[in-house]
Amino acid sequence: MKKIKVVVNLTVKCLLCVFLSLSFLLIPSGLIAQVSPSISEKLPEIQDHSLQSETRLTADYIGSEDDSGHLSVTDHQEDRKKVEPRDNEKMDGYRGIWWRHGPMPARPHAPNYGSQDYKYSGPLSFAWPHTVAPMAIYAPEVNKTFFVYGGDTGPKDRYLLTMASYYDHDKHRVPKPTIVRDQRGVDDPHDNPSLTIDGDGYIWVFIAGRSRHRPGQIFRSQQPYSVEAFDKIISREQTYSQVWMVPERGFMHLLTLYTSGRELYWETNSDGTNWSPEPAEELQKLVGFGGHYQVTRIHENTVGTSFNYHPDGNVDRRTNIYYLQTSDFGETWKTVDGTVVETPLDDRDNPALITDYEAKGKVAFPNKLLFDKDGHPVILYITAFGAAPVLENSPRVWKITRWTGEEWVTRNVTVSDHIYDMGTFFIHEDRWSLIAPALPGPQAGFTGGEVGVYETKNPDEDWWQLKRRVTMDSPFNHGYMRRPHNPVDPFFAIWADSNSQENSISRIYFTNSRGDRLFKLPYKMEEDYAEPVELNPPIPPAGENTSYYR
Repeated sequence: MKKIKVVVNLTVKCLLCVFLSLSFLLIPSGLIAQVSPSISEKLPEIQDHSLQSETRLTADYIGSEDDSGHLSVTDHQEDRKKVEPRDNEKMDGYRGIWWRHGPMPARPHAPNYGSQDYKYSGPLSFAWPHTVAPMAIYAPEVNKTFFVYGGDTGPKDRYLLTMASYYDHDKHRVPKPTIVRDQRGVDDPHDNPSLTIDGDGYIWVFIAGRSRHRPGQIFRSQQPYSVEAFDKIISREQTYSQVWMVPERGFMHLLTLYTSGRELYWETNSDGTNWSPEPAEELQKLVGFGGHYQVTRIHENTVGTSFNYHPDGNVDRRTNIYYLQTSDFGETWKTVDGTVVETPLDDRDNPALITDYEAKGKVAFPNKLLFDKDGHPVILYITAFGAAPVLENSPRVWKITRWTGEEWVTRNVTVSDHIYDMGTFFIHEDRWSLIAPALPGPQAGFTGGEVGVYETKNPDEDWWQLKRRVTMDSPFNHGYMRRPHNPVDPFFAIWADSNSQENSISRIYFTNSRGDRLFKLPYKMEEDYAEPVELNPPIPPAGENTSYYR
């Protein structure tokens, strides 16, 4: 039976590759070709409302999660030894983290068609766009792009570290990255960070917790425009922080709390002091009906959120696209046409609904929210007939839905071979572009792939042109492209690679706006600073022997 199962799985993989190749032939040829109030004089009082000990554990934390967010530990938790955490220490290189979610279980209305492949896996240092944002911000005052990511102690260690660093545009170099927080034995990148920069230049790092079992934290840099050291401001229940600095108002923090599944909340804070110690009891709920993931964005004084919903609380059935925004620091929330809604939204059929994909039998995975030159929202997402990584759920179509000022319009962009092939996009003056791992990679049918740049000069047209292959002949899949909030060349998109089929080394890359320059951050650093390695031709180094590749 095992041999038959292996043959069937390989056959499905081959059919998937053939289908994707044919799909490209059938698609038209166009496809192929932030300011806050001053707080410099007062450091916020450090608060600690931890849900767990701050002790670091040496073994992996490997758990699975059900729809309610409950975790079950499966690996040697009782045998782990306590060691001192490494907060505020330097890491001698840029090391991504590998992780995987187990095979998707078969459930009503969400079949897995017998798939035993990981639901998602591979390079998760910059996962996920629908959980934490932004992960990079350009600071014109010092001409540096600051970024955060989920790091690892070494190849295959699966020991999560919250990392912070920057790219110096003047000197074309990066420092040794700083461990903002040693995650005490957790290996799960659901605890990845986001960041913002206040009006005085202080770097704020928001770390996601996990469900109601692991707390999240807020950290603040000890010096402006510096990642040398951070102070913990508070540890409390918080997950999936998306935080924006609203001009002359302060922090707008959109987050998820597992109060009844994954529900969306928000809080505001003028100066970074007095964060709520009990968010589930004290914060304002925005949306709560079944569960939700969101992508958010700020434009001038407007903060928008686009979200889906999880029928019966099942994340593998996530579907529909909704949109809300606020222009008065959360005092009122409105639909795009200005209709005021009463929060929290508690029913699937509500004024924020844009597209009813549930009625079409499709899932919807948001990737990015932007605003166009007229201040109208544009939403990037992927649809499919299900979440399981099987041929039956194809095609997996990248789409944009945008507000024209009168109506929502949806267009197709390209296709992928996995629902978690997440990328990012840009609205330039002369073109719209997508940087994404939408090209088949060496681990076909698994998360990620080769990176391509897709462009259009007319967003009213379907199927964007493949303008350039950013990577080629890669040994591993690339995944989870993220962009700075306000990117400046050559640092327009950042991501990691790894073997999506099995635990491997994970390296970190970035590219410019055209995708014609590919850089790799040094995995091993002997000096305090190093220049990124430009790969020309854009072929990443092969093999496990690159663990100290410079």
